[in-house]
Amino acid sequence: MAMHNPAHPGEVLKDLWLDPMGMTITEAAVRLGVARKTVSKIVNGHGAITPEMALKIEIVFGSTAETWMNMQTAYDLWQMKDLRKSLRGTLHHAQRPSHAATVTHNC
Repeated sequence: MAMHNPAHPGEVLKDLWLDPMGMTITEAAVRLGVARKTVSKIVNGHGAITPEMALKIEIVFGSTAETWMNMQTAYDLWQMKDLRKSLRGTLHHAQRPSHAATVTHNC
């Protein structure tokens, strides 16, 4: 699957919520119940959105936590594109035995 260079979710938070609402980083931090430094790091692309932060953003700004986590994952994977190329050159794809598809487990 081809990927494009996704925006950091902090950039999205700033451009689509904070700026249009006239909300400062300090006010966002208070509403989210976190330190100002935490929001500043996220908005400036130096911090990641954790599952807990995604839930807080969902509650405060109304978008889903899944959306924020998907944005963070897409961003993180894009940042790893050079590592992906390197790993493809050193790792070997595992071939599943033909019988593995028919094996059932009795639990």
